[in-house]
Amino acid sequence: MSTENQHEKLLEYLLSFVTQNKQELMAARLLDRTRHVTVILEDIYHSQNANAVIRTAECFGIQDVHVIEDSNIYDLNPRVVKGALKWIDLHRYSHHESNTEFCLERLKAKGYSIIAATPHTHSISLHELPLDKPMALIFGNEKRGLSAQALRQADHCMYIPMYGFTESLNISVSAAICLHYITTKLRQSEINWQLSEEEHQELKYQWIRKVLKDPDGLAKRYLEDHSK
Repeated sequence: MSTENQHEKLLEYLLSFVTQNKQELMAARLLDRTRHVTVILEDIYHSQNANAVIRTAECFGIQDVHVIEDSNIYDLNPRVVKGALKWIDLHRYSHHESNTEFCLERLKAKGYSIIAATPHTHSISLHELPLDKPMALIFGNEKRGLSAQALRQADHCMYIPMYGFTESLNISVSAAICLHYITTKLRQSEINWQLSEEEHQELKYQWIRKVLKDPDGLAKRYLEDHSK
């Protein structure tokens, strides 16, 4: 049996220990998952804001969130995240000479356009943002905004249209507005924003392992039974 077939059989075996309702819910959520959009949080001062953005990203089907930690270390708060970390992939950057540069170059190499959320002089409106290419939305520190490095590497600067006297929004509110608008427009478009079949299988395997009490023990039992 090939490694690929063995993995599929193991997946089927593990699925047999998951309730039918949970299997159906996972299958439905997988269809709504995307890596066409990802979120980057640069050196967020208040961890509760980072936690709120992570929760929001999961709610809108975003699979990957990137957290850049320079002066401020991300502190997980289960009460705010409410289990979202179980379902997304969190990438943290804290051990590089320039964490921002490393993170953004890594995402650019994967084909992402870097979109800096900032009321910058040359910003384009959220409503004018091109959606055809994968995008990484980067949100900056509550006090200082985005770093000069982030702005240099950005492909576009983007602002949220507002019509009141107040000039800024809380970072978690900004992220929610952007993600709601972008994911809604993607779902109305013909852009291929969904995960590949290979990504579906891999993510399903990750999720199943997270809902089972002893996934390693079950996998070991399966492999032992099928190696005889």
